[in-house]
Amino acid sequence: MDDLAFSLGTICRHNRDGSEMTRAQRAQGLAMMAGALRDLGYRLPDARSLKPKHVDALLSTWRAEGISDATMKNRMSWLRWWAEKVQKPGLIPRDNGALGLADKVTFKGPRAEATGGDRMGALPERMQLAIRLQMAFGLRLEESLKLRPARADLGDRLALAPAWCKGGRPRDVPIIDADQRALLDRLHQVCGGGSLIPAQHTFISFRKAFEKATLEAGIRNVHKHRHWYAQRRYEALSGFPCPAAGGPTHDGLTRAEQARLDAARLTVSRELGHNRIDVTDAYLGPRRAPRKAAA
Repeated sequence: MDDLAFSLGTICRHNRDGSEMTRAQRAQGLAMMAGALRDLGYRLPDARSLKPKHVDALLSTWRAEGISDATMKNRMSWLRWWAEKVQKPGLIPRDNGALGLADKVTFKGPRAEATGGDRMGALPERMQLAIRLQMAFGLRLEESLKLRPARADLGDRLALAPAWCKGGRPRDVPIIDADQRALLDRLHQVCGGGSLIPAQHTFISFRKAFEKATLEAGIRNVHKHRHWYAQRRYEALSGFPCPAAGGPTHDGLTRAEQARLDAARLTVSRELGHNRIDVTDAYLGPRRAPRKAAA
């Protein structure tokens, strides 16, 4: 292990922000970057030695290797974290577009689906509750499994702690109907002061058990439950189905109507843990109809 890898490893061990999976992926990614910089001939004595030329060298290498924009955006988030921890937050632009990386999330067709009936009934109750949390509050799978209802349930909202969330970004999701309240009441009974992860399991082992059980039950791609939440929430906020469910796009609407739909999208984005309106295209469909190619 060289000096840079050791320095980055020390920073990772002393900073616990983010979920367990986020921390592990970030540490692995930063170790990879230290090795890449060494291979490129840069001998950084310390993580504080990071400079723009090192960032440019990594980006050039990844592009030459054909790394996708999506993967590079993940790596840039780790690089920004590195820069922030060594008191150089302005070293890397916050906008991925300034780095030549595509930043728009595209719609890939309707994916929202609710799971119930026999497929849900084939699962143990804790796994059923995790899926129900995804549909009722738009949670990611990791958030559903790690959530501690005794801590998160504030009566009128669900407060998600940084350690449960992607990127360590906490957020609140409103509790607005009787079905959500009934679900949380059951979670209190099952979890007590803990989470849905049973005492005999770690997060990783229970997630693997969850994935195996859901596949056997015919439930694939549980992320679709977040799409289900997003679409129902958008309709409740805007008064219209989303474009993915046959609702109107911005085309032909007044500016006031467009603003109302955009406000609903931004609320949905925040409740999903994103904060950018363009991310909602993947869940709700595009805001504008695609342009037809010229004949």
